[in-house]
Amino acid sequence: MIISKNILNFLKDLHKNNNREWFNANKTVYNKVRLEYEMFVELLIRRINRFDDDIAALAAKDAIYRIFRDIRFSNDKTPYKTHFGAYIAKGGRTGSYAGYYFHVEPQGSFLAGGIYMPSSDILRAIRTEIYENIEEFKEIINNSDFKKNFNSLWGEKLKSAPRGFPKDFPDIELLKYKHYIVARNLTDEEVQDKDLLENAIGIFKIILPLNRFINNTIKHSQ
Repeated sequence: MIISKNILNFLKDLHKNNNREWFNANKTVYNKVRLEYEMFVELLIRRINRFDDDIAALAAKDAIYRIFRDIRFSNDKTPYKTHFGAYIAKGGRTGSYAGYYFHVEPQGSFLAGGIYMPSSDILRAIRTEIYENIEEFKEIINNSDFKKNFNSLWGEKLKSAPRGFPKDFPDIELLKYKHYIVARNLTDEEVQDKDLLENAIGIFKIILPLNRFINNTIKHSQ
């Protein structure tokens, strides 16, 4: 199964017509492309579960984000997201564990993994684990396949050392991250490629050691 051009075309049209009237008039098309995306995510879940048993019993509907935007506190009042996203992790999209993310958006698709916006307690536990097991963590992120696909961790960082950690720690930069995420961009051609599923699984397998490091930390901190 592939991600067809229908999904990208719908999202392009939604970007140009981001209003309730257009969306309601095209609800049938939306339902078709969402089902297509959902079926692909279902395949991803099954394949990921072969090498990461944390993903067992997860349904696609529990991983896929709603297309409706929360506009209550945003200056941007457009009602719909112009992408499809699914977070495949223990507990699904609302869980607190590291996982695998699949994002489809015209000229903006990507694969990602790790943990985004963890709670302060979990973030401190992750930083502590990295601090106490720095060589193990560096072995993960310095792996040749890891560096080839991601180069480095992604996301916001503190300007100074996090509270409670020594400023002279040689790898203090690795403790400054607010998220522990990696991402690999996909072209529209790669999204529609017949080998997308296999390529995505290959990337997610490279992310597995990072997720295991984080998730073992979370499990032991509870």
